[in-house]
Amino acid sequence: MSLMKRFHKEDYFMQITSDKFGQVDGQDIERYTITNRSGSLIRVLTYGAVWQGFVVDGKDVIVHFDDVDHYAGSANYGLCKTVGPVAGRITNATAVIHETAVHFDANENGNTLHGGPHGFANLIWEVADKTVNEHDASVTLQRHIPSTEDHFPGDVDAQVTFKFNDDNEVSITFEASTTEATLFNPTNHVYFNLTDGQKDLTKQQLQINGTQLLELDEEKLPTGKFLDLVGTGYDFIKPTHVTDALDKIEKETGKTEIDDAFKVTPSGTDPIAIVSADDNKRRVEIYSDRNGLVVYTANPLDDSKPYNALATEAQMLPDAVNHAGFGDIILEPGKPKEYTITYKFFEG
Repeated sequence: MSLMKRFHKEDYFMQITSDKFGQVDGQDIERYTITNRSGSLIRVLTYGAVWQGFVVDGKDVIVHFDDVDHYAGSANYGLCKTVGPVAGRITNATAVIHETAVHFDANENGNTLHGGPHGFANLIWEVADKTVNEHDASVTLQRHIPSTEDHFPGDVDAQVTFKFNDDNEVSITFEASTTEATLFNPTNHVYFNLTDGQKDLTKQQLQINGTQLLELDEEKLPTGKFLDLVGTGYDFIKPTHVTDALDKIEKETGKTEIDDAFKVTPSGTDPIAIVSADDNKRRVEIYSDRNGLVVYTANPLDDSKPYNALATEAQMLPDAVNHAGFGDIILEPGKPKEYTITYKFFEG
């Protein structure tokens, strides 16, 4: 009688493993892999708090680079990085916090983009916690960020927690506390492509639970006005092929990309957006506790090809600090803030 035991998928439980993923500035970068009972997994890097992988049934869900040099290079597209402390643009690199004008480092046309040149995406994070439960597991990254480092007010303690479970559900939670009033509105700059091979977006669909988007000026800064998107190329109320939307947008506006901010209703029960493959058998529902979703089309894997990646940045509406009614992103001493984005994968 053989003493060998035949193992099945259901015999395996959540686990966390790690490996070296290269070096940035002479420091080792760790990659943490969380694997669930079915063998699906996510991968997280300590550099940039990058969401480096999401694989279900052996197929990629998000777009990724295979080496750390691409993530640290100048043409990294912010690929699946944690961006902050403020996602999006701060107009003129200036904001008024409690009646005081505060100036930040500019890194795009005199504006501050994604936290500026010393933002979250360029930091090497430390592992604060690894937790494995029966049906879920998580990795928490942390950084103490003095104001002398990122030139935002206050010394900030920030954490980013990636949790994955047996239902192929990913949640990313951002937490921060500060010594002075400052700004906090981060996100993960995740890029999706649920189609086989991730070659282009011709079979990629998008649905957004919102009927308005922000009017943007030539520098992609909000004017403060909202536009009705119903019937336009930006109408994703029903599942729409991204390439069909791009064709319509080009005819209406002359623009050849999507790089826009949609107003959504925060919810933990109704998705703010759904990304799906052509046959709708593979889809990701996105849930957020904030009111904005920036959508961006790009081709980070190969500039010579059509768009092959669709970024969804769930956040408070961009430049919220400079527009009444966009949302409160001021982080106060003694009042930590916490935001969560959840991605639920379904198949069949």
